[in-house]
Amino acid sequence: MNESLSIILPAKNEEANLPPVLAELTALYPTAEILVVDDGSTDRTGEVSREGGARVVRHPYSMGNGAAVKTGARHAKGNLLVFMDADGQHAPADIARLLAKLDEGYEMVVGARQSDTHASLGRRLANGLYNRLASVMAGYRIEDLTSGFRVVRARHFRKFLYLLPNGFSYPTTSTMAFFRSGFPVAYVPIRAGQRGGKSHIRLLRDGARFFLIILKIGALFSPMRFFLPLSLTFFFTALGYYGYTYLTMNRFTNMSAVLLIYSLSLFLIGLVSEQISALHYKGVEDDQRRTRRDEGQSSLKPP
Repeated sequence: MNESLSIILPAKNEEANLPPVLAELTALYPTAEILVVDDGSTDRTGEVSREGGARVVRHPYSMGNGAAVKTGARHAKGNLLVFMDADGQHAPADIARLLAKLDEGYEMVVGARQSDTHASLGRRLANGLYNRLASVMAGYRIEDLTSGFRVVRARHFRKFLYLLPNGFSYPTTSTMAFFRSGFPVAYVPIRAGQRGGKSHIRLLRDGARFFLIILKIGALFSPMRFFLPLSLTFFFTALGYYGYTYLTMNRFTNMSAVLLIYSLSLFLIGLVSEQISALHYKGVEDDQRRTRRDEGQSSLKPP
């Protein structure tokens, strides 16, 4: 691994948890850039980060985990970006395993938490549901949709910063964006430790928000996977209801017509949305062609 490395830790009020994490990161990766994004902390998060040898970028007020990730990606100097939590859940020793997997030709590698390492039974069940739903939307198996521990290539990740929300769902959006763009994504099993301090996530409130985010992301990245099942549901309901009214009343009712029209409308909305969705990736494809052209030209230059 000859590429430069930046390790980004979004942090809010992590004064107690950061020192051991930074000490281990510094020992394992003395040449890497360690960047702590202080998301408007009210404690000494920024001070202990600097004392631990990290570079600190501070938000003047709390803007959200996703906003901190975007700030870190914009300020990082490395070609490879490692995102991990500042609360001690993620083991710095696992970074090497993610980097090794990246060397196999992947553009993003995610640390997939084993099911028995989630904080609670409710969270394990919720994450399992989200993973299955997102897998259907993406068309690929997603092992851990909400894991914030990942390694990505900076040139690809920065292309999608405008899509990332400022809240806690940046892992969801970035994963779906990579899958939709045709960038290979891999998962490496990890064991997440118990976080120090109090979690900023509320299960019911943020769980419902994650569910809506998955639906919105599905409509954004894979519209036909979202709209086609709905269209077919209304279509077959209309056929079934028409069959019933034809057999019982020998007529075609207004309700059957409404269901058929709604089915067609959903299909057309999905078709148009699919074309609009493709426009998000025009720049990505242009960049890929430009990169291949530049690499081809450089290979033709005499040594």
